Amino acid sequence: MNLPNKLTVFRILLIPVFMLIVIFGGNASFQFAGKTIYWKLIIAAIVFAVASATDWFDGHIARSRNLVTNFGKFADPLADKMLTMTAFIMLISLKLAPAWVIAIIVCRELAVTGLRLILAENKGQVMAAAMPGKIKTTCQMLSIIFLLIGDIYNIGTILLYIALIFTIYSGWDYFHSSWDVFEGSM
Repeated sequence: MNLPNKLTVFRILLIPVFMLIVIFGGNASFQFAGKTIYWKLIIAAIVFAVASATDWFDGHIARSRNLVTNFGKFADPLADKMLTMTAFIMLISLKLAPAWVIAIIVCRELAVTGLRLILAENKGQVMAAAMPGKIKTTCQMLSIIFLLIGDIYNIGTILLYIALIFTIYSGWDYFHSSWDVFEGSM
């Protein structure tokens, strides 16, 4: 297994670590900017940030060293979705993110994943992430980190709504540019 794929697997393995910290990390806290900040959520944010960073590193290493594999093409986007969806669900359980926003994000992720499968099966092509999708992912990951560390100055909330806008736009963009795969089948 090459280094990029090891980083992807590492990202997947950090998901239960992240969840366990959020669930069982205790309730030690301190006050900052009028908000209660929980140590367990700071630690969870660090774990999430490390896991998120592996997304950039595995892709960069795979492309720069010509180490792109079918496993990586499959597992990398799956690991990203597993990580962000898990974090978003945990944020709902902590009442740090509105369920309706997360529902839209999760539905878009599932729809685009399905579209990618259809394109791969019918056209043999892998749909690469476009810039709006990359902005969406970055905003999602940053919003999760800021929401976990107390949403000081509402930065996490602002990033979450920016992520929502790019989630909707990039989903529309992917379907609009690939609509021909559905023509004649409806």
